[in-house]
Amino acid sequence: MSTHAGPLDVRPSRIEQLEADFAALAPQLSGGAERQAISLLHGMVQELWRAVGTSSPAQTRPGPTIEDIVELHQHAPAMEGDAVSTPLAVGQAAPEFALPDANGRIVRLADFRGRPVVLAFYPLDWSPGCSRQLDVYQQELEEFQRRGVELVGISVDSLYSHGAWSAVRGLSFPLLSDFNPKGEVARRYRVWREAEGFSERALYVIDAEGIIRYAHVSPKLQHVPDIYELFEVLDGLSTRKAA
Repeated sequence: MSTHAGPLDVRPSRIEQLEADFAALAPQLSGGAERQAISLLHGMVQELWRAVGTSSPAQTRPGPTIEDIVELHQHAPAMEGDAVSTPLAVGQAAPEFALPDANGRIVRLADFRGRPVVLAFYPLDWSPGCSRQLDVYQQELEEFQRRGVELVGISVDSLYSHGAWSAVRGLSFPLLSDFNPKGEVARRYRVWREAEGFSERALYVIDAEGIIRYAHVSPKLQHVPDIYELFEVLDGLSTRKAA
């Protein structure tokens, strides 16, 4: 989906209504890092609106554009920290799961039986490192497809957040919501960060028979895995299959 669009049709009265809606929903948010991240995003949008509003006369004041929203992650707080998890061992069967994608369709690991799949666990939509990481995967999506590999992103964000984020960033591969019970699949794959309430930045490569052939947890939360190293692993799978 193209992200090049004109100004959003957001009038001051609409902003006021959205502000009221957010205020009503805010008390229902769970605590911890996720609530803080959503609150920060809310604050960033408000600051963006105020900045845009002071740059032109009120009668011609434009709303924020899609490009403005795409770049919000550039100003978001850094997500940093050492890894706290040890992933599942290579050679064992990958745990089954059933999670909704951004359209509410249930996706199961068993759906990919017969072809390799990459599971990309990441902390949160809209964050700086996750935006960069998934942008790279989208840019190189043809390389995954050329290798006959399915690519799936997984985080604790809701399917609504996934839908908005995919649309804004132009992501066409599925993002699955590990939202309820929160982090259950991340726990099964041993990449859950209990203190923060989201997953490690981690990759699993699962072969056509459902066996884990590669498991990687970024040593630093802010470290985006090398995509060329991932392609080498996937090429090794093809060589193994041919042998």
